[in-house]
Amino acid sequence: MARGNGKPEVDPVELDPEHELPAGEDGAAAGGAATEFDKLKTERDGLLDRLARLQAEFENARKRTAREQQEFREYAVTDALKALLPILDSFERALHTSASDKSEFRGGVELIYKQLQDALAKLGLRPISAKGEPFDPHLHQAIEMVDTEEAEDHHVLEELQRGYKLKDRLLRPSMVRVARNPRH
Repeated sequence: MARGNGKPEVDPVELDPEHELPAGEDGAAAGGAATEFDKLKTERDGLLDRLARLQAEFENARKRTAREQQEFREYAVTDALKALLPILDSFERALHTSASDKSEFRGGVELIYKQLQDALAKLGLRPISAKGEPFDPHLHQAIEMVDTEEAEDHHVLEELQRGYKLKDRLLRPSMVRVARNPRH
């Protein structure tokens, strides 16, 4: 029998290996169907095996990637810490010296502060300028609005805590007091 698509209709009984195949006039038709069935079964088994191997490879790659990402996160601060170690050394030396002159001690601390700023700048840390700048809610966090005529309206009057960017990304906003002119 032929279906509407022009292909002959296959009786599922013919593909069942346990079912006794009807013998053809010469007996070759029954043997040919069994051989084709064995070929298809072998091909299916090969494809299932290949699929299982690909799934295992994918799972192993996913686990390896997750492990590598975790290791990267754990050791990502290595360069930052290496840059900060000389500053830590300088603090230790400053604390072990007996500074009889306070100005000498202050000069040492200022030098260490400059050393720290330079190391952080090399890592991509940039301070956000705030005082006297127009208030920008993307960079500044307003703590207080102060009525004054000493600064322009909606400009930063005072920086309470410096804000920083890491490269182009905001790390911490500046905490500021913002001027509000009562005449406006």
